[in-house]
Amino acid sequence: MFGFLNVNKPSGITSHKVISILRKITGIKQIGHAGTLDPLASGVLPVAIGKASKLIDYLPSDKSYRVGMYLGMTSDTFDTEGVVLKRNCEKVTIEQIEGALSKFRGETKQVPPAFSAVHYNGKRLYELARSGKIPDDIPSRDITIYKNDIVDFDYEKQVLRLDISCSKGTYIRTIVNDLGEVLGCGAVMFELTRTEAASMKLKNAIELKETLSKNEIIDNLVKPQEVLPLTKIEISPDDFKRVLNGNKFENTYKVSNEILLLKEGKIIALAFADEKFIQPKKVLL
Repeated sequence: MFGFLNVNKPSGITSHKVISILRKITGIKQIGHAGTLDPLASGVLPVAIGKASKLIDYLPSDKSYRVGMYLGMTSDTFDTEGVVLKRNCEKVTIEQIEGALSKFRGETKQVPPAFSAVHYNGKRLYELARSGKIPDDIPSRDITIYKNDIVDFDYEKQVLRLDISCSKGTYIRTIVNDLGEVLGCGAVMFELTRTEAASMKLKNAIELKETLSKNEIIDNLVKPQEVLPLTKIEISPDDFKRVLNGNKFENTYKVSNEILLLKEGKIIALAFADEKFIQPKKVLL
């Protein structure tokens, strides 16, 4: 079994639990996922099965989400699963929200939340946070927000939903918290759905149900060449033999950088090409 599976992770379980379930169904241990989703979050979880696990790092990294938030409160985790810190009864308008959202578009820097899996001096931030030792110098990271559009807003209940498209490493909980700070009222996330990741969309995702079978998984596998943004070349029989032995071969294909090598339409290896030669990096047979 070889390929990617577009899984709709339900809220309430970890991403690792999804992998555990799929290993049990397929009998395959070599399964991994791209882009962890918190237990609270649901939606697209790209899963690599078999030797496709070697290609996870080459998947497109941009992601899209739909997030729901309550305005007028804050929590230590930036979502409703944490301890409520403050409440604010003053209501904000949709005009204020639209003005604030404009400050979050484009390239910017973001500090990951204290309750996250980011490493800090050899430990996970959430480990430090749970022990009451939240660092005050968590390094920021460069991110890009491509879109943050209002889906709906209930003024009376102060409930806001946004569609957000962003770069790898963006924490939606932090966007929610930072938006609340700009508005001056606070905000916490109560739901999060990833609608797209690794070029896989939620509408095409397979449900993680109790009756899910191995055959259903096989039928829903996505070929790596359909989602990997790398140049793909069909190689000759002689070059195929060289690949099997891990040998480099002459670059008569006029390609460059990291590429995928195909034989009869099937991916056989990830390789690197310079002006003269193509060197296999990861043979996938």
